[in-house]
Amino acid sequence: MTEFEGVASALAQALGKHGYSTLTPVQHAMLAPELTGADILVSAQTGSGKTVAYGMSIAPTLLAGADRFQQTRVPLALVVAPTRELALQVKREFEWLYEMTGASYASCVGGMDMRDERRALQRGAHIVFGTPGRLRDHIERGSFDTTGLQAVVLDEADEMLDLGFRDDLEYILHAAPKDRRILMFSATVPKSIASLAKRYQRDAVRVAVTPEQKQHIDIEYRALTIAPNDRENAIVNVLRYFEAKNSLVFCSTRATVNHMTSRLNNRGFSVVALSGELSQKERTHALQAMRDGRARVCVATDVAARGIDLPNLELVIHADIPKNREILLHRSGRTGRAGRKGTCTFIVPHNWRKRTERLLSSANIEASWAKPPSAKDILTRDHERLLSDPSLSEPLTEIEKTIAQEILTRYNAEQVAAAFVRKHMRDQAAPEELLDAAPSEKQQRMRDDFKDGVWISVSVGREQNAEPRWLLPMLCRAGHITKSDIGAIRIQPRETFVELAPHCVEQFLDVIGPGAKIEKNISVTRLEKAPVVKQDSRSDKLRREKNPFAPGKSGAQKKSKPKRKFLQKPEGKVENKNAGNKTKKKNKG
Repeated sequence: MTEFEGVASALAQALGKHGYSTLTPVQHAMLAPELTGADILVSAQTGSGKTVAYGMSIAPTLLAGADRFQQTRVPLALVVAPTRELALQVKREFEWLYEMTGASYASCVGGMDMRDERRALQRGAHIVFGTPGRLRDHIERGSFDTTGLQAVVLDEADEMLDLGFRDDLEYILHAAPKDRRILMFSATVPKSIASLAKRYQRDAVRVAVTPEQKQHIDIEYRALTIAPNDRENAIVNVLRYFEAKNSLVFCSTRATVNHMTSRLNNRGFSVVALSGELSQKERTHALQAMRDGRARVCVATDVAARGIDLPNLELVIHADIPKNREILLHRSGRTGRAGRKGTCTFIVPHNWRKRTERLLSSANIEASWAKPPSAKDILTRDHERLLSDPSLSEPLTEIEKTIAQEILTRYNAEQVAAAFVRKHMRDQAAPEELLDAAPSEKQQRMRDDFKDGVWISVSVGREQNAEPRWLLPMLCRAGHITKSDIGAIRIQPRETFVELAPHCVEQFLDVIGPGAKIEKNISVTRLEKAPVVKQDSRSDKLRREKNPFAPGKSGAQKKSKPKRKFLQKPEGKVENKNAGNKTKKKNKG
């Protein structure tokens, strides 16, 4: 068995049993002699093994030299996490790490039955895991006695502050004994974390395991440029190309999660969703489906996927570009954990490229830029995977030999091989044909593709506030065309004439269907010839009245407010004509 110097003997046995041969840098750092019994502020990368690190760090404090725990009436340690999933995940890690110590546990997380949690606390739990809001509820109700706490761990402390849990954390820390240890773990250490540490920790030791800006060396980053309306097809192709054991697709909103989940499910992917609108039971089932292989793709929001650890997660897809570097690093850190390799892809509309480059630069990440895998690329990759399938090279058992000989007596080798190919490809989704992300060169002013342009009429005009900035993306999205396929746009009072490139007209009309609807109340009509655009004098007049600076509107035409009339007295004094009336009325009164 491997010896782990400085680790409590019971925990060292558990590490060896769990297959540990070496410790990660953060785990080594937490075993330093000067950290024994001290308050600690740790900044470490996501996926660096910090759960085991603080589990080993607090063990000497909790066990006090013994190998096993004695019965307790009050909890000895508390681990606080930002989300339910992370709290329960940490609990699972502690269950195997403290297996030899006879520790008992309780969880206090939102979405679970408080009565069950209260009973677990009353039975006596050595270590409690929870989320800030639910823990505060138990303390306020008197079901969680904090007087015996010897160690409090704040995991993902920066995220808890970002989610607005500062008041709850301060309440929990204030309720704990003054002589307890506090260990704060955070991916970054902003001013808010530093101030919280200064207020509640005593002579805290700062541990920075890796530079905060350092790129995760176990993750390969790829940025894939797409046409703005081709995001879903690109995600389908990325999933098909990599065929990862587990994939995580990040979306910015719950609505996008639901839409993407439905789309991938329709395409034949085994997919689950993870968002805040799900109950705790549904979220637990979704994660378990990913862990046991019943699902291979999880579509999630940032908060819902916070801190989750899927051992076989090989691919992360940013369906929506992260808002800042912190979200980017936390998302990407779901893969490439504990020495495992991972791939992180960004689905980048070509008009988002510059801001994405700035975001990657701020996170010190170097990504390779390319187009998404094409249908041809995926078929080539499928061919390679088929030829390298382990079942083709594994030795045959006696039963398999007998069955194989019987099959070959009935069917020739070509038929058998074809059956193998069909079975291999049967459950795989067909790849998508992608649009070009953007023109490779700047288009010239004179465009030859619109010499014979076809015109359509869209049933919205100036009176409905029609503008090219929302008409253009709406037409692209509805008709599966790109901006380069659209020529002139002529907005009229009650309709808009749009010129389409000849090569895309039939595709556009086929996609929108026989109803010719591109939105609920907006329809399209194909015109036989170029429209004659007439000047609407009444509409122009209305526009000029709304815009006082419109051309052709002189100062004499501008409406002005009625001015008060003044009388000029002989002495040259100015008097308000109405003033005398007011004075007379006052005198009458």
